[in-house]
Parts: sequence; C-alpha cells; structure tokens
Amino acid sequence: MPRPAQARATLFATCAPGVEPVLHAEARGLRLARLERQVGGVRFEGTRRDVWRANLCLRSAVRVLQRLARFEAADEDALYEGVAAIDWSRWLASDGKLWVDAQTRDSNLSHSRFLAQRVKDAVVDRLRGAAGERPTVDRRDYDLRLHLHLFRNRATLSVDTSGESLHRRGWRTAQGRAPLAETLAAALVLASGWDRRAPLIDPFCGTGTILVEGGLFAAGRLPGALRGGFAFERFPDHDAGAYRALREKLVAASLRAPGRRAPTLVGSDREPQRIAETEAHLERTGLLAGARLATMDLRDFAPRRGWNGWIVSNLPYGERVGGGEALELARELGARLRRDCSGYHVALLVGSAEQAEALGLPRAQRRVLVNGGLECVQVLAELE
Repeated sequence: MPRPAQARATLFATCAPGVEPVLHAEARGLRLARLERQVGGVRFEGTRRDVWRANLCLRSAVRVLQRLARFEAADEDALYEGVAAIDWSRWLASDGKLWVDAQTRDSNLSHSRFLAQRVKDAVVDRLRGAAGERPTVDRRDYDLRLHLHLFRNRATLSVDTSGESLHRRGWRTAQGRAPLAETLAAALVLASGWDRRAPLIDPFCGTGTILVEGGLFAAGRLPGALRGGFAFERFPDHDAGAYRALREKLVAASLRAPGRRAPTLVGSDREPQRIAETEAHLERTGLLAGARLATMDLRDFAPRRGWNGWIVSNLPYGERVGGGEALELARELGARLRRDCSGYHVALLVGSAEQAEALGLPRAQRRVLVNGGLECVQVLAELE
C-alpha cells in the first residue's frame, strides 16, 4: 500500500471560462500527470505533493479540487449513503467547521441548497463524536469546503484543497473600481505570448493587477508565495514539515532561476488614486524598481517607438463607460495603435464583440473569456 503522501488522486483545477487552454499549458509546464482539458478547468492525477505544487504555482487556476467519490444519486437516500460511506476523519475533526457548495443539472434532485444540506447531514452524522461533538457549518471560516456536482443523477464529491480563491494572492491592498481578478490578469499575460523581456505596457492599469501579475511571471515568482495559507494545511493528516520543505525549495528555485530579471513595467491611468495604488502594489511585490507610471488620459498615450513591447490591458467597459463611449474609446485606441505601435504586440480584453470590432486591428485573433460573469473578448494582434 502506498503511503498517503504518495497515493494518487484525481484532481481538477478550475478556471474562468475561456482560460482552459492557458491553464492546460501551465499544468503541462508543471509536468502534472494525465492532463485532460475540460470545460471549466483541467483534470489531472497526482500525489499530495502535486496538490501543494498546483496551489502554489498555477497562475490562472481559481481552485484545486480533489475528487473523493463518484456515485449514483437518483434520490436523497442514495446521496446521503454515498457521502456517509466516506471516512471523513482524514478531512475534518469532529468539532471542525464545514461548508458545502452544490450544483445540479439534469437530475432528479434539482435544488442545490437541499443537496448541500443532505451532504452536510451525512458528514456530520459520520463524524459525530462519542461525547456528542459534531462539526458546525461556517460559510466564511471553515476547516473543510466540499463541492458536490450532480449531473444526470451521478454525483461527484470533491474537497477544496485551496480554501480562499487562488486569486487572493496576498499582495493586494486596494480594490479600486471593479478590479480584474489576479488569476484572470495572469491568464491575459500568459495568453499574450509575452517574452518577459520586452516592456509590458498597460494604458488602463487601474490598481496595477496586470502589471503585478506580469512582473511576478517575468521574475519567476510563485503566485501563491504571499498567501496566508491554503485549505489543505487544515486537514488533520497534513504533513506540515514536508509541505514547508517543498515550499521553501520551490521559492528558492524561483529566486535563482537563470535569466530572470526585473522587467520594464509601464502603466498609466487617468485617475491619480489608481496610479498611487498601482505604485503601492508594485512596491509590495518588489517590482517598483522596473516600473514607469504616469497619470494620463488616452489622448496622451504615446508608446516609445522601437520598444516593440507588449500592450496588455483590460479596457473600460460595463458600468465604467456607456456602450457608445466604450466603442469610441476602442476606435481611438485602435487608431493610435495602428499609427504609432509598429512592431508591438497587443492583447486587449474588451466587453463585447462590437468593441473588439471597433479596435480595427488587422489580422487580430479573438478569444471569448468570462470576467465576473460578463462574457468578454480578448483581442490579440501583432502590429506591423
């Protein structure tokens, strides 16, 4: 029998819709085993150490789930029995705190709240101690978070090894207005094909999310290095010594990786407060030395000729500007890019296909992504 740390499990790294190809490439770079790209993420197999590596190293993943069981659940009794059959003592103490998320589709059991309640009941009954101790439900401060996915009466029950969403890196001190999630910002940079040497430019930098995530990527820094912790650290059988040794090894390796240097990060925004917040975030992550920040409107945006940099940005859309204004902004930016940015690469996230069309970039590729529930388009082009 393999030791628990070496036992292989089925795992699933989730991501924002449309980011699956980026996440798959990341997971392949980590040499995770038996990779399979699926809707909403990437399935793979691995040991406990792979769980740790995935949480620490994947930039575009939102959570890492570990499958515990799959079983038929055509009715509530079958659901309860399938959950109660699991030995929960490995995952939660009898006086611990639990939260359950549930999703259902095309199944007899159609109410997600009821499903979550039945899963909770089964876990609590299995763990109820001899002295009457039992886990409690806590949505925010939980020791164990479970995910139930019921599709065509087949239940997949997984444990969340991440805890808080992986976009919570630990470096952000200011939210700004509708900030871009760190995981999606990293995905935009990765999808752009940035070579990590040319300047990275964001003319709508907001609080600097794209610049920070790009800088961390260029420097080879682990995206999870600044987090307060992960859910797997609360599991009763967590091997804290082995995890600490692996984490220290990965951090040390990233710091001495050959060819890694502080990139040139160029950011601008029309609001001085946003620039101040970007500066604070870059300073917090040790990236400020290579940054050039300015308060400016799009009318003053003039990238340096000959830089051949990468312009990666999340254009204003939605509540920040109206539909007509968003289209006009895209037209103006597109005209400037075509006129002044020969040799540059661009990767722009816009709020609609109309806004993508308004950019007018020749031979541009488009990829549909979801940002905060809103379907958006990433426009990628190399300017000649």
